[in-house]
Amino acid sequence: MVAVAQKEVARLAELREVHAAFAWFRSHERELQDLQLEVTAIAAPPFGEERRGQWLAQQFEAVGLSDVHRDEVGNVFGTRAGTGTESKYVAVTAHIDTVFPPGTPIHVRREGDKLFGPGISDNSSGIIALLALAAAMRDSEIQNHAPVVFIGNVGEEGEGDLRGYRHIFGQEKWRESISQVIAIDGAGVDSIVAEALGSRRFEVTISGPGGHSWSDFGLPNPIVVLGRVIDRFSRTPIPVVPKTTFNVGVISGGTSVNSIPQSATMRVDLRSADAREIDRLEQELRSAVEQTVIQAEAESYSERRVLSYGIQCVGNRPAADLPLSARLLHVVQAVDAHLNNVAKIHRASTDANIPLSLGIEAVALGAGGMGGSAHTVQEWYDPRGRDLGLKRNLLATLTLTGVAE
Repeated sequence: MVAVAQKEVARLAELREVHAAFAWFRSHERELQDLQLEVTAIAAPPFGEERRGQWLAQQFEAVGLSDVHRDEVGNVFGTRAGTGTESKYVAVTAHIDTVFPPGTPIHVRREGDKLFGPGISDNSSGIIALLALAAAMRDSEIQNHAPVVFIGNVGEEGEGDLRGYRHIFGQEKWRESISQVIAIDGAGVDSIVAEALGSRRFEVTISGPGGHSWSDFGLPNPIVVLGRVIDRFSRTPIPVVPKTTFNVGVISGGTSVNSIPQSATMRVDLRSADAREIDRLEQELRSAVEQTVIQAEAESYSERRVLSYGIQCVGNRPAADLPLSARLLHVVQAVDAHLNNVAKIHRASTDANIPLSLGIEAVALGAGGMGGSAHTVQEWYDPRGRDLGLKRNLLATLTLTGVAE
């Protein structure tokens, strides 16, 4: 299968139209940088992607895509029709949200060869890749057999919990009509994310009556109880294989130093390559909370039950793998071989988790160039080498769709 894909990639790479598209990437680099700075300046916090979605819809129309529209949750769609009879789409996507909360200062700038701004690499580089691919295909008059749907999706970062992709693939229309998915996420060309890292996130709250630190001393303190929960849960054995992790990332509660708090909350992240390990960790977490609360009640000065707790799942990303026999994987590997690009298969939590969990072929690839300081306001992107990432994504897309000479 890989050998067959390599022959098809080599044939496509020799087409005049594909050479023209490659040249387009190089000649329009400055324009792409300007667009990247422009989109980065539009805030797109989780659940606040509206303005950026409107901007992208305008850009989709400007690069000649048809049926441009936004759906109920804010995903942006644009279609490039195919010349053949194939009705199934190849989806090329990039998430438009950022990890930064509302009110984060956004200062975009160009310094030498680098672009700076929060989200400039993750994932403004992916958004720009969508526009570059669509524009280059239009201007070089590439005739793709199967149709391509370009999607700027919401809700990839943090508590967005892949809500954009969940909505897309929750609809029979798209679930049944998309054959393969290429999610362009961040910079680089050295990885093929074909293994979906599963994660489950919980918000745990311990509640009590609260009181004065002196006069009510002896009542259970939710912060102390929560600390004991963390201590108990942190002793949970973790396997080396499959790699499995947990993290307490947020703790909050209390009002003043001389008040017994009425509640304390933590957020816990569980991850594993195996869904069964995540199930086990969830049970260990629930047991740690329950047993610690029972023990704290028994040790308190109160003769009645005063503590309560709640455990709410606030994120659930499924684990799944792209089979090694998948055509999509063979195509990407063949493209890398043709471009003399060295890339390894990686496991990560990306939009691809959703289609992979449904048995739909999907990978996450980089947009090219280099990036750093991701998820900080000092984030940067270096566009040198961007054209390799764009060539890689274009050749993979065209090999999947087929091209008329």
